[in-house]
Amino acid sequence: MTHRGGFHGDMPRRHITAPALDLPALVELVECVADEVRAGVHEVRADPNERWHTRIHADDQVDVWLISWTRDQGTQLHDHGTSSGAFTVVEGSLDEAVWEAETRRLTETARSVGDSVVFGERYVHDVRNRREETAVSVHAYSPPLRQMSYYEVRRRRLVTLAHSWTDDPEAPPPAHLRRAS
Repeated sequence: MTHRGGFHGDMPRRHITAPALDLPALVELVECVADEVRAGVHEVRADPNERWHTRIHADDQVDVWLISWTRDQGTQLHDHGTSSGAFTVVEGSLDEAVWEAETRRLTETARSVGDSVVFGERYVHDVRNRREETAVSVHAYSPPLRQMSYYEVRRRRLVTLAHSWTDDPEAPPPAHLRRAS
């Protein structure tokens, strides 16, 4: 799990050669791994200071992550570059705010145990846990994650704040974008 800074000449280390998984396959994968988590196959930890996460699978086609979210932990508004993805909630609940380009606003949806979300490239969202109970989710990206972009909404417009080369969905955003969560 290596966080690579902005575009300042850093390039991703891997070159994807395998075809990306399609969206139905991504959903099937996160739901299968969620079943493994519920069966105790994968260890889950929780950290009240930062989101705990671990990569549980990686190859040239897909990477899969297990993430726990304690109260008030969340991401910043972001996308996953050219990777498509899916996530499913294994325990607890998460709130997902999604940028809707047509209405030029964020739409928030509560995601509960068993809910799965699938998305194509450049899907812009923010995910967080606003509840007392720790939430656990499984995420998959195909092709494997290489880039994330960070955004904010200003006057009903999506404004890009930064880009980061990274293979870690939980890598911290560039220092000037970090906020307490």
